Amino acid sequence: MKSLEELRAIRERMEGQIGLRSENDDTTKIVVGMATCGIAAGARPVLNKLVEEVHDKNLKNVVVEQTGCIGMCEYEPIVEVFAPGKEKVTYVKMTPEKAEKVIDKHIIGGEVVGAYTLRNVDI
Repeated sequence: MKSLEELRAIRERMEGQIGLRSENDDTTKIVVGMATCGIAAGARPVLNKLVEEVHDKNLKNVVVEQTGCIGMCEYEPIVEVFAPGKEKVTYVKMTPEKAEKVIDKHIIGGEVVGAYTLRNVDI
C-alpha cells in the first residue's frame, strides 16, 4: 500500500490530466451506453459497427467509447455524440444500420439525423 504522501502526490499530478479537454481539442466522442439494459437491447452490435465505421473510414479525431447506465432504459441502445463546440446529441433505439447512417450523415456530413434523436421519440 502506498503511503499517504505518495497518494497525495499521485492525486496532484493527475488532477490536471483527468477529465479535462484542452481548448484546442477537436475530438468528437461517440459514447455508447453499455450497461446491462443497453447490452440486452443490442448495444454491442451498435458499438461494434461504430468502431468499424470509424476505422474503415479512417476518421481522425473521432473516438468511440463505452459508458455505463445513461438512465433511460426504455430508449436503449443509446448513443451520445459530443462534438467540440456543439450541443450533445442523444440517439435512441439504435441499430447497426442507424449507426452507419449517423457516421455518414452526422459525423462526416455534420447533419444531425433528427429522426433517431431523443427529441423525436414519443415520451
